[in-house]
Amino acid sequence: MNPLDTVIIGSGPGGYVAAIRAAQLGQQVTIIERNVIGGTCLNVGCVPSKALLQAGHTYLSLKHASKYGITATGTLDFTQTQTWKNTQVVEKLRMGVTQLLKKNKVTVLKGEARFSGKNTLSVTSDGKSEDYSFKNCIIATGSRPIEIKAAPFGPRIVDSTGILNTSTLPESLVVIGAGYIGSELAEAMASFGTKVTVIEATPSILPGFNTKLSDLVKRNLTKLGVTLLTDAKVTATQEHADKVTVTYVKGDTTQTVDAELVLVSVGRRPNTDNLNLAAAGLATDPKGLIPVNAQSRTNNPQIYAIGDVVAGLALAHKASYEAKIVAEAIAGHHVAVDYKAMPAVCYTTPEIATTGKTVEEATAAGFSAKATDFPLAANSRAIAAGKTDGFVRIVHDEQSKVILGAQIAGESASEIISTLTVAIETGLTLEDIALTIFPHPTVAEAIMDNTEVGLGFPIHV
Repeated sequence: MNPLDTVIIGSGPGGYVAAIRAAQLGQQVTIIERNVIGGTCLNVGCVPSKALLQAGHTYLSLKHASKYGITATGTLDFTQTQTWKNTQVVEKLRMGVTQLLKKNKVTVLKGEARFSGKNTLSVTSDGKSEDYSFKNCIIATGSRPIEIKAAPFGPRIVDSTGILNTSTLPESLVVIGAGYIGSELAEAMASFGTKVTVIEATPSILPGFNTKLSDLVKRNLTKLGVTLLTDAKVTATQEHADKVTVTYVKGDTTQTVDAELVLVSVGRRPNTDNLNLAAAGLATDPKGLIPVNAQSRTNNPQIYAIGDVVAGLALAHKASYEAKIVAEAIAGHHVAVDYKAMPAVCYTTPEIATTGKTVEEATAAGFSAKATDFPLAANSRAIAAGKTDGFVRIVHDEQSKVILGAQIAGESASEIISTLTVAIETGLTLEDIALTIFPHPTVAEAIMDNTEVGLGFPIHV
């Protein structure tokens, strides 16, 4: 039995961050990774999808540059696009994470880990197994796409990994599920010229976001030529040599649509089913999530769990936050998972982002909640960029004027949402923001303008 100090299963944004912080705090750290360093987010998730979106947006900008008085011509080489994404983005970042682990003297074991006891596990690689004991273990195994019976994965029915790594641009694509993954990839492919049909079972795309936000994305997808079928359920698929036939029900009508490829993006499942958790005395809830306390410790005091395998939003930055808490808890620090605001972003056009509470959530929590909006159509930077779709909404308490939440749609929403996250975490009021000087012209000025609306003294509306 090989003894280990702190062992981490998984090297995604939860695992590698936990490893580095634990090493910084003096622990001897080992990561066990069955695939590649960086996990889903870096290799086949949030990072490569944003790279494809960037390429698609650049291609569209060239096609529509005439409004700036610019005549641009060019052709799309999708193979080169994929090469750029894989080598200049994904591989570069993966090498960076690898070097950080090496710099912090983190040992990396290649293989698949399974618990064999309360403080032991077995690692299998190339048909051979090694047994290890540990003082502390962090489960950071992430999640994987859900497969549905009506559309089992195959050569032409793929998950997000499959569509991100397709070698040729499909002429047509059906996307099943219009959450943030489906909507982002639908936009990326439509930007390149693919004919895209999106089928969503709920009444609206991006069901996790307020319809005032998602309706702006819906309008843009429609402009791109995307067919949006909401309140529709896929009942069957049939793969052919050159296409897939998708059967769906909308209302009382059963219809079909053909496409070269089908992307299934109906959610993700935590990677907990192959860990043999029972051997460590652990169990999961009906969703496959591992119950933990405020320090992300399981009922086994030597084992912690973070990221997609525990309750909460399945976000890379949430996993990284929990990773630091766990590493410090193992080091004996008095820490706990405690945040007022967890930002979430969808990188569509326009970008949409949320943080903190909605009006409904704040009211339910006992606040006298009120929301004020400021349109980007009144923001000089957005006007200069020709991107005026969107708004900044701030939720505050009417008595104290404390900022409780925010929702942003528009240019740079993913960047400026952090300003309001800091405001919520530090208990700032509308006046605190209104008295802060923002550089001009910037999209972020809309935050200051919004607070002036909330205080009753607006300048620009």
